[in-house]
Order: sequence, then structure tokens, then C-alpha cells
Amino acid sequence: MTDPFAPKSDELLFLPLGGAGEIGMNLNLYGHAGKWLMVDLGITFGDEATPGIEVIMPDISFIRERVDELVGLVLTHAHEDHIGAVPYLWPQLRCPIYATPFTASVLRRKLEEAGLAREAPITLIPMSGKVSLAPFEIELITLTHSIPEPNAVVVRTPLGAVLHTGDWKLDPTPLVGEVTDEAALRNLGEGGVLAMVCDSTNVFVEGASGSEGDVRDSLRALVGTLKGRVAVACFASNIARLETITHVAMEHGRQVALVGRSLWRMVASAQENGYLTGLPEFVQEHEVGYFPRDKILMICTGSQGEPRSALARIARKEHPHVSLERGDAVIFSSRAIPGNEKAIAHMQNVLTHLDVRVITDREEAVHVSGHPARDELIEMYQMIRPQIAIPVHGEARHIKEHVALARECQVPQAVEAANGAMIRLAPGPAEIVAAVPCGRLGLDGKALVRLEGDLLRHRHRMSLHGLVMVTVVLDKAGRLLASPEVSLEGLLDGGELAEEASKAMADAVAEAVDGLSRNQLQNGEEVTEACRLAARRWFNKAYDKKPVTKVHVVRL
Repeated sequence: MTDPFAPKSDELLFLPLGGAGEIGMNLNLYGHAGKWLMVDLGITFGDEATPGIEVIMPDISFIRERVDELVGLVLTHAHEDHIGAVPYLWPQLRCPIYATPFTASVLRRKLEEAGLAREAPITLIPMSGKVSLAPFEIELITLTHSIPEPNAVVVRTPLGAVLHTGDWKLDPTPLVGEVTDEAALRNLGEGGVLAMVCDSTNVFVEGASGSEGDVRDSLRALVGTLKGRVAVACFASNIARLETITHVAMEHGRQVALVGRSLWRMVASAQENGYLTGLPEFVQEHEVGYFPRDKILMICTGSQGEPRSALARIARKEHPHVSLERGDAVIFSSRAIPGNEKAIAHMQNVLTHLDVRVITDREEAVHVSGHPARDELIEMYQMIRPQIAIPVHGEARHIKEHVALARECQVPQAVEAANGAMIRLAPGPAEIVAAVPCGRLGLDGKALVRLEGDLLRHRHRMSLHGLVMVTVVLDKAGRLLASPEVSLEGLLDGGELAEEASKAMADAVAEAVDGLSRNQLQNGEEVTEACRLAARRWFNKAYDKKPVTKVHVVRL
């Protein structure tokens, strides 16, 4: 059977399955001459809309059905929204993985935890390296971001070159790693670029994103004014920030403790690749109490308000080794990922109730973004001069604004990308030529579940309306052998009120069973539905609420 989506030898396709119309969960496919190339495979995180689901990733059904045509997975950098889904989804793909050394170190630890280290070998590409994945030729261009070794990926085919930026900014003083290779970008632009697939996160932010060097100067001045124990919450992956905080602490006579397992893992990956060298040994969290409060600075996980993070446990006074009290300070050296604002505000309020000073980027210059603001986007367009602009890594409003900005930059064509929209880049004008199935998978315990199915709908119903469980025991003839048992979950507040409601509902169920005919009593579905309606109607009449009602019929 012919695949209607198979890329022809005379066309180049771009297909985002994650990260277009949202921030996070990046998955991008390029198609040419019957083959597909994947760039990034990331996750996003659950929230109140996904109860019980903490990790969310793209549905890879489209490419899984074409896995024999997948030539490889190229990773732009080591952030979770670009590599986090690999341990969960690679077993369905089993394709070659390509990454620079630091990204490979971070991913290797994830694969080891998943028991896949030997099954999923990673091919290293040096910075500014090249690799041939026929029919694609791949070249990396060094950029700056909030993690070591961020790369733009140049995808070359006979139909033209595409620059896939990944996440980036133009930072003249990144402190860790190389500066953006602007010469390579300008050379690429001089040679002609068919399309640029570009980060849209900060398209609404005027000016430039700021430099990591500026953050170091600001933190140096701030920490010098603090007298008690200091904690800094930041992303574990922001190696430059970890180095900055360590240098600042040393300048003020403080030792640095790492509080949170992900920090230790990220530091180990960094040091394997020559980063964070020449620093004193970090203090273990169980050693923090041995230092005077004004001689220790803690770097903590939990900048996004994650309830199980180190900082959250400290705020709740549940951490076994570390505490904060009046006169101490917590610096939030990070931005709020959209959707995490409530969790972060809650944690900051809990810390404030402890009389701990909370310092954010609203009060002090303690953070700069890793993504390009408008001036940087304009400069990138001036260097690359693509024929086609395809904004990604942004919500719908970011992408629409980025399309308008690209047109202001005299880009001839700009396309609003969305997950599942197959875009033909060549030949002819760029256009959306098909819509393919896409969606999201959630990690529910150890199982991957489709979030578009009934699972979350049922969980939301139970959380909003409560649950009634009815057990009915019948003999072979359908007669009740005992009074029905009714239990309530998430309804009423226990005590006598709940007991009275359960008894009244049991009576209503028994009356419904008694009213059934002999034939109906032999039909399990009719008995179940009669009991369900009786219980639900009673509760609705008494309390004006329609709970989820489940019935279990037992025949003896």
C-alpha cells in the first residue's frame, strides 16, 4: 500500500509533532526522498488539567508507523523539553541518536535509569561537526543558551538548506561554553537558506535577552548584602548559572551546597566534559548544618514550585537536613515556565510565612532568559536571510506575532506552524499540504496513556462531582440477599450525614431492584443501570449534585 505521506524525491517536508503551538515537548520531522529525520524528542509537564500525570510527551504514532524510513534522531541540546522523552519513546523507534558530548552525557544517565544504556547507543558529533544521514547532510552551528552546547542544526538536501535553530540567544558573555558562531551563521546566509525554523518564546520581549555576565555582577552585589543562610533556586541544567553562583559564594566567603539529586547529576555530566572545573568541592546536603548560617549558600532544585523538589520540602519543613528561618533568603534565579505561576507563588508564600526573604527577578536582576528577544530575532534574520520563516517553540499567539516579525524582516514567506501540520518547503511556495494525526501521551505511573482518551475525562468528573460506589448481592433469581452497600468518595464530610445518605441511597437502590420484572432481573446490564439511576437521582434530589456512580452486581 502506498504511503500518502511519504516524501517524494523532489520535495522537502517539515512536520512538527510537538512544540508548535506550545512551549515544550519538541518533536520535529524533516522528510525528503522517502526518508524522515527527527530533530529533538522532548517532554512537558502536567498540571491541574492532567491529574495524576506529571510527564507529557508527543504521540509518535505517525513516525512509529514509518520507523523503517527514520534515518536518525539529532538532539539540539540537553533540556528536558528537547531530550526528555527519549527514554520513554526510543524503544518504539530504535533509531540512531546523535548528540554533542555534554548532551550525550546527560542523556546517557537517563538511559541508564531506564535500563537502555546498552540498547540505545549515542553517536557523538563534535561542536560545529557534520554527519551524513542520507538523504540529509547535517551540520551543527554553535549557539548560546542557558545550557552548555546548544546547537542550530543545518539540514541540507539538494532542494536547499534549512536552519533549525533549536533554543538560542545572542549572549556575548555566556561564561560557560563558546559564544554564538556568528561567522558560521553569516556564511550560511551568504550561501542561501531555504527556510529557518526558529524559537519564538520571547517574540513579545523588546530589546535583547541580556547576558549571563550581567547576572553574575548582579548576584555578586546582592549576596554581599545578605547575612543569613542563602538558597538560590535555579534550573539544574543552567551550568553557567551554577558556576556564577559558586564564584559569587566564594567571593563572599561561603561554601556551596547542592540540594537536589538532579543538580548532582547535571554537575557530573558537566565535569565529564570539562565544564565547572577548578571549583571547590560542593557540600553535600547532610553537611549543611555544620556550617555557620552566613558561611553557606545552597543551590536548590524547585524553582518552578515542584511539590516534591528540594526547596518545596524545605519550605514545608519536611527536608531531613536543611531548614530556613527568619533572616534567611531565597533567590529565585529563573523564569516561571507558563503554567507554573500558581505553584511558584504558593511556594513563595510558604517561605514568606517563615519570615524568609524571597527575591525574584522582579526585584533584582537575578535572571536572564535563554531565548532571543526581538532585537536578537531581527539580527538572526539579517544574518540568515531565509526565503521561508517557520516559527516554532511558542504558543499560538507567539507564533502569529513571530510570523508578523518575519514579514517585517522582509522574509518572502512565513508559515504559521501547528502540531500535525505537514509543510512542504520545496518545490514551489511553502504551504501546508496535509494534517497528520498528533496528540499527547502521559506517563501514568509506568504506563503511557493517550491524553485525548477517556482517562482524564473520567478523572476530572470524579474530582469535580465525587464518586458513589454501590454493591448489590443477588441470588440466582435476582432477589436481594442483603441490603445494598453504598460508599461515598469526595462527597459530604463523613460522620452522621454521610451515613444517613448512604443508608437512604441503599434503600432507594433496594426499591429499584424490587421494582424490576423477572426478565429484567436476569439481565445484568438492566440491574446495573437501575441501581445506578436510583442512587444518582437520590443524591441529586437531596444535594443538587450528580456524582459519578458505579455499581457492582454480585450473583451467588
